[in-house]
Amino acid sequence: MADAATPERADSADSAETAESADTTGALAVDPEGTIDLLLRHLGTRPDGLTELEAARRLQQHGPNEIRRPRGRGHLKALALQFTNPLALLLWVAAGLAVLADLGPLAIAIVAVIVLNAVFAFVQELQAEHATEALREFLPLRALVRRNGRELDVDARELVPGDVLVIAEGDRLSADVRLFGGGIEADMSPLTGESQPVVRSAAQPGRGAPPLESGDLVFAGSLCTGGQAVGVVFATGMATQLGRIAALSQRVREELSPLQREVNRAAELIAAVAVAFGIVFLIIGVTLAGLPLSDAAPFAIGLIVANVPEGLLPTITLALAEGVRRMARRRALIKRLTAVETLGSTDVICTDKTGTLTTGEMTVRCFWAEGTELRPAADGRTLAAREPFSALLRTAVRCNNASARPTPAGWERRGDPTESALLLAAAELGEDVEGLLAGRDSDRLAVFGFDPHVKRMTTADAEPGGARWLHTKGAPLELLECCSAVRGAQGDRALSAEDRQSITDAVRRYAGGGLRVLGLAERRIDGAQPQDRDHAETQLTFVGLAVLEDPPRDEVAAAVQACRSASVRIIVISGDHALTVAAVAREVGIVGEDPPVLTGAQLDAMTDAQLHAALATPELVIARSSPETKLRVVDALRAAGHTVAMTGDGVNDAPALRRADIGVAMGATGTDVAREAATMVLTDDSFASIVAAVREGRIVFDNIRPFVLYIFAHATPEVVPFLLFALSGGAIPLPLTVMQILAIDLGTETLPALALGREPGEPGVMERPPRPRRRGILDRRMLQRAWLRIGLVEAALVCLGFLWVLGRAGWSPGDATGTGTPLHHAYVTATTMTFAGITACQVGTAFAARTTRSSLWAIGPFSNRSLLWGILFELAFAAAVIYVPFLQPVFHTAPLGPAELLFLVPFPFIVWGVDETWRFALRRRERGALAPAPVVAP
Repeated sequence: MADAATPERADSADSAETAESADTTGALAVDPEGTIDLLLRHLGTRPDGLTELEAARRLQQHGPNEIRRPRGRGHLKALALQFTNPLALLLWVAAGLAVLADLGPLAIAIVAVIVLNAVFAFVQELQAEHATEALREFLPLRALVRRNGRELDVDARELVPGDVLVIAEGDRLSADVRLFGGGIEADMSPLTGESQPVVRSAAQPGRGAPPLESGDLVFAGSLCTGGQAVGVVFATGMATQLGRIAALSQRVREELSPLQREVNRAAELIAAVAVAFGIVFLIIGVTLAGLPLSDAAPFAIGLIVANVPEGLLPTITLALAEGVRRMARRRALIKRLTAVETLGSTDVICTDKTGTLTTGEMTVRCFWAEGTELRPAADGRTLAAREPFSALLRTAVRCNNASARPTPAGWERRGDPTESALLLAAAELGEDVEGLLAGRDSDRLAVFGFDPHVKRMTTADAEPGGARWLHTKGAPLELLECCSAVRGAQGDRALSAEDRQSITDAVRRYAGGGLRVLGLAERRIDGAQPQDRDHAETQLTFVGLAVLEDPPRDEVAAAVQACRSASVRIIVISGDHALTVAAVAREVGIVGEDPPVLTGAQLDAMTDAQLHAALATPELVIARSSPETKLRVVDALRAAGHTVAMTGDGVNDAPALRRADIGVAMGATGTDVAREAATMVLTDDSFASIVAAVREGRIVFDNIRPFVLYIFAHATPEVVPFLLFALSGGAIPLPLTVMQILAIDLGTETLPALALGREPGEPGVMERPPRPRRRGILDRRMLQRAWLRIGLVEAALVCLGFLWVLGRAGWSPGDATGTGTPLHHAYVTATTMTFAGITACQVGTAFAARTTRSSLWAIGPFSNRSLLWGILFELAFAAAVIYVPFLQPVFHTAPLGPAELLFLVPFPFIVWGVDETWRFALRRRERGALAPAPVVAP
């Protein structure tokens, strides 16, 4: 077995959450680190276990050994909340006003929009988060305990403090246990994040060490990968380390996403603008235009309803759904639609190392002997067949408990990742790994398993011809103390001071680069076979080093560079050793040569002010982190105004995943607990997929803004004609009817607006800083563009068309245009011209709204096919309203002739051209601001 890595640090003092959880379950307040006799007395038990009667009594006292599920709100309440968010309330008001204005079909349409969006959001919430439930399922169903001196298979929920648990290979622990007999190898990665199994034994008590680093403690959720042991249960249910993590997760409250907050703010602004327009028109219509209140009120209500964007929620939903679909193609699965947009505003990514920045599999970088490196490759087989490398490879395979076999898809590895990596490297260099593994059971004479105190493992093996050999591997400098000789190309020689220095220098050089180094040695058994480790691991011959790494993924360096271009900061937070984490972060370009490296213990000891200062450092690596450390880092970053994405794969990551704005879980190697706590799951575990998802999130937000710009731009040409009517005191008739406004808002503009939510994204979307956390969908620049630039151009064009049609018919200001007057038909034609003019301007606005800064030609005028189909529908709908006979009396329209249609042709090009010119000037100003100042000669 390979040299086991030390688990990550956890706080030795119980947190407030742990204490509260322990109290509520009735767990005994015991110190598991005292002597075993004292612990057994404190728990009121003995090595042969509790009696059945006592176990039943304690079960009543402490409750079942399970992770409690928090009490959630009922489904009816959750559904009701979907009908009462600010935008839904605004739509309810609009529907009520539509009823008052006798606009029944409009009211029905608005209510349908409310219901569909509420049901959709409710279904999304039902599918959202079940992290605590996943933690419950993480515990095994059965456990083997001693009671009354007999071993019984019991329901794991019935375990109580004081039970004696029997642990064997393959068992997943169901409670926190102090070992008092035997030893096991345990996979504690769900709790610690460490990929390497660790040894836990009754013979290595960890006095004064943090609980997760104590040598004789094992915890609920850990998996026994080898050995056998017996221990006493000292914590169950919510009092376990697993329960502590569950308590942290349950205390994390779900918050509104940035998009939800901005939609609420937009709803408030829209409501204020709409009501203001309605009130202003009502006052001016009655006072200046002399309209009776019975006529002015319906128009005012129509204006209010017209300014409410009924399609905002469907458009946002469509844009988010399109983002989810695109992200799925990038191997990122989104569990909540609003999380898509949150990714776009992410400015800090807190990423794990193992499996995210790296491949997640140990590989051998090289073998070292006598100053020469042998790298696993086909062309290295010649060197591998020579001494000392032939002995080095043979020892790497013999002193090994892992297994590997070739398959059509590649080598299948089982066992310790480090040991299986040695097998693969030896096979690649021509060693007969399959043959040696096939005869391992019969050839192996003895094995001295890995001992964390001496950091070595030794096997005694029979070789062909009857020779017997000892093969040892372990921590290289400790192993060197057991060696008296070194093997070279010319054979064995006495280990000199120069040899020791050369080996030590090589070990320090590789370890300084964050690599894992193992020493290998062997000795021929000439006499009696050693019966104990002390006799076996002496007078060894050093044969070389194995240098291993978890290599970075190929695509990560480019993804890191993309983050730099996008001004997204990356903080590496890992449970691994500081040197290893810093080396990987440096290799992929996250940090420079000498980055600040802090451990979880150092961060935990900081005050809030010190923590904020540390997190403000441009480059930072955090090693040996605990769940509390990650949670505190997320809280501090969010308090500083950052939008944070946090990656994780273990149970210990669940609280931070829930607290972060975006929790990113590993789908291939992560636990179910992490996947349930996260809002995004990566199916390939790659950091590059996170960066691709950030890009998609930015595109989603960019696609929501064009829709808002599009509908706000049409508010001006809809409102200005009414103001023209009111300010003229009625001398200029109303250029639009309420039904024509509704035909625009719910008919012609609907599909183009929805199509704007499917834009592929502007060039340079990842070359600009993230959107500030407080920047909303609506801002001053966008409103100026919508209302003043595009909107006023549209208003001028449609008013010009309206007056042009009336003027051709001989109309003068103040002339009567009502029913039965000679100018009535001309008036109806003129209002139809206004309606058609707004529709034509919508086409130009749709193309203009596709980009914020870039030219339309940069993305291609016809690249959004959905928009082209939407415009085709828009024109067809407008044509139906104008030319279908039975629709003409409904919308008060009249057919337009060739002259009117020809007059409308330039409208889209004028609207788009004005905005395109403004964007061109904006780009020139930005380039000028970035240009270097001229150098003036002295």
